[in-house]
Amino acid sequence: MTGIRKVLAAVFVGLALTVFAAAPAAAQAAPAAQAAQAAPADKLKLVVAGDGAEGVTIQATYPDGRRLDQVVRLVLTATGPDGQKVGPVQLEPQPEGQGFYSSGKVLTAGTWKVTVNSPAPLSGKATATVQARAAQTPPAPEPVAVNKPADGEGGAGWWPFAAAGLVLVALAMVVAMLFGRRRTTT
Repeated sequence: MTGIRKVLAAVFVGLALTVFAAAPAAAQAAPAAQAAQAAPADKLKLVVAGDGAEGVTIQATYPDGRRLDQVVRLVLTATGPDGQKVGPVQLEPQPEGQGFYSSGKVLTAGTWKVTVNSPAPLSGKATATVQARAAQTPPAPEPVAVNKPADGEGGAGWWPFAAAGLVLVALAMVVAMLFGRRRTTT
């Protein structure tokens, strides 16, 4: 067998092993996806939390923990300090992830009792106490002095690593050619 044929055979064996290794994972994923579609999905699990400022975040999932794969209508109401009321506010899905909803800035500073409802066909309700805080601005960063090294000083950069990689590849090719040759006598 010539060297090129050996290399091609090794490439095909590697591809075959990769395909066969991925097949069991795909076979296990298919029944799980079918079971997830067959499971009843008439209720939602809602997790309500503050966003660290004056808003509320909601993570909606199915009761079995699966991510929400469709848009639902969520309505927020809140009662705050001194009897203040907010809502009903309809929440829109956010791009941060499936089933993630955010109210934006709707609360004022203080402790709020927040209730989120989802009407049928995917009903759900959750209530949580949220501590709203006024948004704060981060402190201004301190200036940092940047010193550029003079020529010949500092690190050598990336090229020694690239050169070492090329040397290793060349060495591997030479070894393969020396030991891959089969001598025949005539």
